[in-house]
Amino acid sequence: MKINTSIHINASRDQVWQHITDIDRAADMLSAVEEIEVLERPEAGLVGLKWRETRTLFGKTATEVMWITHASAPDFYDTRAESHGMIYRSSLRLREEGEGTRLRMGIAGEAQSWGTRIMAVLMGMLFKRATYKAIKRDLADIKAAVESDLSPLRKS
Repeated sequence: MKINTSIHINASRDQVWQHITDIDRAADMLSAVEEIEVLERPEAGLVGLKWRETRTLFGKTATEVMWITHASAPDFYDTRAESHGMIYRSSLRLREEGEGTRLRMGIAGEAQSWGTRIMAVLMGMLFKRATYKAIKRDLADIKAAVESDLSPLRKS
């Protein structure tokens, strides 16, 4: 399963980067995220940052541990999570677009056993549609936070 979508944000790449990398306060920006707990913080940069995220997904509260595996400021960062026999890789990519920034979010899931492969096939379309809606909502939340000067994530 692979899902990709994007949104145009009327702000500089640096402003968008500042928001999407402030993991400590992601729950203030993303409406589906209830709580963030940073578990490991690297001495420098983003790679190795690990956190526990509690969010509402598919009408249920779910908690997952995620960590940043690759990053290049202010261009992209990639994350990984492992849950219920699946490995999930997601990415946030930024590029300048006119007067603003195009933010692209992608997620890919890889089943690790025959059982999860069968479930992925059976539940695939339902899961894909719901995940796509969740990603679109996250992107809309990021856009609203970045474009509003009222966001608690705004840094002077």
